[in-house]
Amino acid sequence: MTYGVDVLAFGPHPDDVELFCGGTLIRLAELGHLTAVADLTRGDKASHGTPEERARETEAASAELGIAFRDNLGLPDTELAATPAQVTAVVAELRRRRPELVLAPWLEDRHPDHAAAGSLVARAVMFAGVRNYAPEAGARFVPRQLLYYAMRHRMTPSFIVDTSAAAARKARAIACYASQLARRGGAGPGDADPTLISAPGAIAAIEARDRYYGSMIGASHGEPLRSAAVLGLVDPVRHFRDNPFTEAHAFEPLVP
Repeated sequence: MTYGVDVLAFGPHPDDVELFCGGTLIRLAELGHLTAVADLTRGDKASHGTPEERARETEAASAELGIAFRDNLGLPDTELAATPAQVTAVVAELRRRRPELVLAPWLEDRHPDHAAAGSLVARAVMFAGVRNYAPEAGARFVPRQLLYYAMRHRMTPSFIVDTSAAAARKARAIACYASQLARRGGAGPGDADPTLISAPGAIAAIEARDRYYGSMIGASHGEPLRSAAVLGLVDPVRHFRDNPFTEAHAFEPLVP
């Protein structure tokens, strides 16, 4: 199997990747990996910001992420679903970009587009490897691994990426989305048009989430990822020597 890019992160809308796995992308790029983003929609039905504003903001945020390129599939905002047409669009992206690792939203989230995006990408990852599925969308391709990133719903991770060194750049990438973050008249009872991301404490909540997951591995910041399959290790001794995260301050309950 020939690969084109090391990591391709799918986001339901522009700004989702920055908010929820931006630190991971920044760190991987800093480590020398070729990273990229594919936004599924243009976020054109958002309460705030024009498509033109969002495009400019996305370009600025992409520079902070350090990604090699960013695609937009132009799927319908608020209507993401694992329909044949949308699955084929994602299959075509996978076959064209040929990522080793695929990042996708976790399958549960308060926003219907977010949850649908996870299922859509998972389905596309499966069918991208089926030779006779949409042959017009490119040659059969199978990535090494599908990894889910958590959004607003809590997710038990397979592992946590130490994003401590990326925290400042992640904050700058998020800040690029001024049209989404701006408070119009003050979020709250007096705001005629509030949104979750423009509410007081919204960015602090993202910071708190990253600090919580970081505390689980003894780091200042972290981002959780969950594998779609059981992970295998060739050399556990070498793995834990190279990744000595032994100063955890928060713990998951042990499940029998």
